[in-house]
Amino acid sequence: MATIVITDIAWPSPAIESDLAHASGHEILLADSDEHLLTLAPQADAILTCFRRVPAEVLDAAPRCVTVARYGVGVDNIDVDHATELGILVSNVPEFCTEEVADHTLALTLATLRNLVPASDATRSGGWTPAAAYPSRRLRGLVFGVVGFGATGRAVAERAAAFGLEVVVSSRALAADPGSAPPSVTRVVGRDELLRLADVVSLHVPLNAETRHLVGADELAMMKDGALLINVGRGGLVETEALRAELERGRLRVALDVTDPEPLPADHWLRSSPAAIITPHVAFASDGSLIELATKATSNALAVLAGRRPASIINPEVLTSDLLRITPQ
Repeated sequence: MATIVITDIAWPSPAIESDLAHASGHEILLADSDEHLLTLAPQADAILTCFRRVPAEVLDAAPRCVTVARYGVGVDNIDVDHATELGILVSNVPEFCTEEVADHTLALTLATLRNLVPASDATRSGGWTPAAAYPSRRLRGLVFGVVGFGATGRAVAERAAAFGLEVVVSSRALAADPGSAPPSVTRVVGRDELLRLADVVSLHVPLNAETRHLVGADELAMMKDGALLINVGRGGLVETEALRAELERGRLRVALDVTDPEPLPADHWLRSSPAAIITPHVAFASDGSLIELATKATSNALAVLAGRRPASIINPEVLTSDLLRITPQ
């Protein structure tokens, strides 16, 4: 019997994980804090993680661990380099929530440009003040900029085009082969040009050393007056403090499903900014996506424990390492 340690979950219970693990003769342990995770690490044959960090300290404390499986796409909360050094396979669940994240992106766009939050708040407080929704903007003809053009960027572009928005994209892959752009894309441009052109800038790139603070003070200064910045990727893509002056001046607006830090402290200035809509990292979530996520992430861990390859391997170089702790076939 192997032990699978779950660092954290963003849903009510690990029922799906438990059922799958028990069917394979394994047990599940759920950590409730960073300290508890460190305590459980020596028992872990596999680690499942959602948002909690899995740093080198945890990996070093887990000599039996053969795999770390991420609930999600990005693996920036896992010390992948150190896992590779230790011979630990890291997996993820790519594209499980493409539709949900794309839908959420357009929902944030509509809520902001149509001023739905202040209009709803005014009505809830007993008023009936149409002016609370002003000035809302006509979507057709606005320029929607998509930074990054993976599966989610493509899905967002399709939705934006359907609303009559002119979609411009900054993407290395499309820049190298502009003819591969789908009909939803009007133009492929450089990042700086996109920032200057777009009425809406939406970020869809992974967080890594190259993309951290992709949007900082200089990039915000390039954006048009009245533009909207959307981030449903990772909080670290945007330099949070650089936003403050632009939002307080009323020059820009933001719609964020992710923040840096995350979660924001209860008294953080961004929480009370009238120029911001913030949702608590839920763009990925739906009834269908959460079932898919829990099932696929757990299946990845179980596959490695059974000596098989997981569906997705983040660090395939570990397969040829002399330190590989288990050799999946």
